Amino acid sequence: MKKIFTIVILIINYQISSSQEITGTWNGILKVQGMQLRLVFKVTKSENGYSSTIDSPDQGAKNIPVTNTTFENSKIKFEVTNAKIEYNGELSDTKIIGTFKQGSQEFPMNLSKNPLEKEILKRPQEPTKPYSYYSEDVTFQNTKANISLSGTLTLPKKNGFFPSVILITGSGPQNRNEELLGHKPFLVISDYLTKKGIAVLRYDDRGIGDSKGNFKTATTVDFATDVESAINYLQTRKEINKNKIGLVGHSEGGLIASIVASKSKDISFIVLLAGTGIQGDKLLLLQQKLISRAKGISETDIKKSNQTNVKLFEIVIQSNDNQKFKTDLTNHIKETLKSDTSIEIPNGLTKEEFISIQVNQISNPWIQYFIKFNPATVLEKVKCPVLAVNGEKDLQVPSKENLTAIKNALKIGGNENVTIKEFPRLNHLFQECKTGLPNEYAKIEQTFSPIVLTEISNWILNQIK
Repeated sequence: MKKIFTIVILIINYQISSSQEITGTWNGILKVQGMQLRLVFKVTKSENGYSSTIDSPDQGAKNIPVTNTTFENSKIKFEVTNAKIEYNGELSDTKIIGTFKQGSQEFPMNLSKNPLEKEILKRPQEPTKPYSYYSEDVTFQNTKANISLSGTLTLPKKNGFFPSVILITGSGPQNRNEELLGHKPFLVISDYLTKKGIAVLRYDDRGIGDSKGNFKTATTVDFATDVESAINYLQTRKEINKNKIGLVGHSEGGLIASIVASKSKDISFIVLLAGTGIQGDKLLLLQQKLISRAKGISETDIKKSNQTNVKLFEIVIQSNDNQKFKTDLTNHIKETLKSDTSIEIPNGLTKEEFISIQVNQISNPWIQYFIKFNPATVLEKVKCPVLAVNGEKDLQVPSKENLTAIKNALKIGGNENVTIKEFPRLNHLFQECKTGLPNEYAKIEQTFSPIVLTEISNWILNQIK
């Protein structure tokens, strides 16, 4: 009797093991440098084996094909070869315990059949509904680019006649809240200014969120036309005082604000939040040096990297033939890899693939334009009142160099209505910080310094009296 019982148990265990099924939808949250990115794997099975796709809801990406999907002995593997993505996990009950890898970076990430919620971060400044003012989701047209842009217009009251500002995001794809690492600085700024009696329009960058268009092919000049279309839209609203429309731009958004204000008489004032004042190549070299130094990298290595980038930027600046530019760039990177053996190529990439990735990044239209552009050329033409503020610990747009350049350019142009302020202990996002390094951003609970919010609102209110 005992022997028969044992055999039955073995059969039951075998049936349980062989019935493990991986098909269906698996949800995970990838945590990278304070960001939380939802990933959804959809697995199907046919007579040819397993296949799957990936969704990335937070990036608006759906049905990304997985090159290889294997499942054997409770172990699952997803590979997306062109993106150098690999996920390895082991099925355990109703979960998959595993690791997400891209290039040389690895991150633990478990998958579940159940929908997962992002961890709620402490962001005490973030306003919650219901708001004490009127908020409306809006859509407006950029006729030059033939695209529609979507955003949010907040008014102190539903009916009235108000001064207004348009918020302009910094570099990289941003939504209307300029959401980054769990922070929503434009939501905080909008809430604060609206409560002070100022209407605020903020919108998703083209190709992001609910806005149409292609972000990847756009340059700073293209983004400037998006701002112009936002101005045109505000001028159609009966609640907006057309003679009191201002621009508030963060980082590259400050540069965009300057471009628009330099050729438009419809702008009453501009606010530059860590706006750039020096040419792009010089800014990137200074940024690289300061961030490397703050990370403890040796001065020798910093100098070596600087020399490499100086030559690289020279190739960009001197280029006027795209094919020759890519050839020169490829040859330069090849020579750099030969002469500097300390440069590490990420695991899973061949030398040729690494070089191709670098060339494609640097030949991107946006980065080429940014490297070549000198903000002084437009700042000298800005005649409206200007407030330029920056954090003393900003390592991305260093305050002294950029504020000085902004002040000098406006002075050359004869603009005397200029206010320049540097705030101690604040980083590029205007958070109170210790080092100013970007890896601090997510760890800091504060989204935007209350002192700077007060400064901005008081200055704007003085301009619109």
